[in-house]
Amino acid sequence: MSEIGTLVAQPRDRVGKGSSRAARRNGLVPAVIYGLGKPPVSITLPFNVVLKELKRGRLTGHLFNLDVNGTVERVIPRDVQVDVVMDFPIHIDFLRLDRNAQVEVDVPVHFVNEEASPGLKRGGVLNIVRHDVPLVCPAESIPEFVEVDLTGLEIGDSVHISAVPLPKGVTPGITDRDFTVATIAAPSGGVGETEEAAEGEGE
Repeated sequence: MSEIGTLVAQPRDRVGKGSSRAARRNGLVPAVIYGLGKPPVSITLPFNVVLKELKRGRLTGHLFNLDVNGTVERVIPRDVQVDVVMDFPIHIDFLRLDRNAQVEVDVPVHFVNEEASPGLKRGGVLNIVRHDVPLVCPAESIPEFVEVDLTGLEIGDSVHISAVPLPKGVTPGITDRDFTVATIAAPSGGVGETEEAAEGEGE
């Protein structure tokens, strides 16, 4: 289960582009909290704290306890806007969650036992179709990652989401097909497949 971090924010009285620019000049990231039928609340967070969490890969798909003047709410970042030139965070949307909420998040995939794959030993290439997979999870138990075991896979084999062990209560976010997570491609072809091509091949 992912660790639940804590972020300390300050309320923001003024909203709009001018207010947001002023916040950024002062080393703050503007944000908004919404959901659960409550009014949205505009806030700011320290830029350095947000940037640190972003670089750690912990902003999207992770729960936080968000402390605003002593009022703590359980939230998940739903949209993190990043400056396209400088690649730093400029705005965050936080969704309020109750304790029984189900959320859809993208969870990283870890591949293990490459040395136990006959196909890779013969020169095959691990073609990762999805580095992250969409999963529907209880808000209180979002997995840090899911694991794909490559043991026994030959060249031409595919790993579909149905073969990936998921924690209790966690289900795939895509339900209309058994989507492909990875394939073992031949050295001379298939390495540059697009996701669509790989998924079509494996379904």
